[in-house]
Amino acid sequence: MTDPRLGIITSQTNYDHTYLMEKRALDHAEFLGCKVTVQAHVPGVYDMPLVLKQMLKRDDVDAVVTLGTIIKGESDHDQLIAAQVARKITDLSLEFEKPVALGISGPGLTMMQSKARIESFATKAVEAAVKLLRQISKL
Repeated sequence: MTDPRLGIITSQTNYDHTYLMEKRALDHAEFLGCKVTVQAHVPGVYDMPLVLKQMLKRDDVDAVVTLGTIIKGESDHDQLIAAQVARKITDLSLEFEKPVALGISGPGLTMMQSKARIESFATKAVEAAVKLLRQISKL
C-alpha cells in the first residue's frame, strides 16, 4: 500500500477544542507517513456530510478523518446531532467504499470532558483511517 492520502474535516463549533484536535491529527498523520491532501472547515458537525461527500469523490483522497466535539446543552439536541451525523458518515463511507474515521467526541459531554478527549479522539481517528485502509488493501 502506498502512503495513505487523507482528507480532514474539522468543525468550527467549539473551535478552541477542535483546532487542537486538528493540529494533533495533522501531526499524527505525518508521524504515520500519511499525506493530507485536502482540509476543510465546516460550521458544525451537522454540516460535515456535504463536504465529506465532495472529499470522497476526489481521486487524491483514500480516507477522510472527521473532527469535532458535541457538547451537551439544555436539551437533547446533542443526541439528535450525533445520531444523524454518525449515520450519514457511515452511509457515505459505504457509498464511496472509502474509510471515514469518526473523530467526533460526544454527545453528552461537558466542556471539560471534551477538553480531556482532544488528543485521543484526534489520534485515534487518524489511526482508524490508516488501519482500515491497510485492511481493505488486503482483501
